Amino acid sequence: MYDFIEGKVDSRNAATVVVLAAGVGYEMRVPLGAVISPPGSTARLYTHLAVREDAHTLFGFPDQATRELFRTLLKVRGVGPSMALAVLSGLSREELIQAIVSGNVKALQRIKGVGKKTADQILLDLADRAESLAVGASVAGVLQPVAPPSQASDNIEDATQALVSIGYKEPEARKLVEKAAAKVDASDLDALVRASIRL
Repeated sequence: MYDFIEGKVDSRNAATVVVLAAGVGYEMRVPLGAVISPPGSTARLYTHLAVREDAHTLFGFPDQATRELFRTLLKVRGVGPSMALAVLSGLSREELIQAIVSGNVKALQRIKGVGKKTADQILLDLADRAESLAVGASVAGVLQPVAPPSQASDNIEDATQALVSIGYKEPEARKLVEKAAAKVDASDLDALVRASIRL
């Protein structure tokens, strides 16, 4: 239905972004590691619309290669849009492709909600697609870098809410984020979220 939406970023957090285009605000769920333009700037996000009886959910991606990887994950038995987004949130595109190429089941199991059965299924179903995915990974992203917030505490709160949005309980999420903040630069939201998921 939509290939991409381009417009002014109205609001954003680690898990969602709202883009204002032609007077309509499109809310999209995005991978936690997605580089998103700050509010007020222009961005283009490549989209995927997931339709269910009770909800229409729009997903946004920084480039076509990441969206294609998301859609490829949807072809795996037992993987729906939320799980596919969690996988892309837990591992960068390059890390995920490397895990598939090398058969690294443990890398997939470190993602929240991905058990051994699902990890094995991802590797089984996508093993023959690894090379073509690796070629697609060379496509450059088009979104602008995230402007670092003035205080690291803002990122700690955003990272906590990002983890809650993918299934962590808030106390657990906050504990992981605070632990990660002691190991990585807390002014880098992307690094903070990824480090928290891997603890």
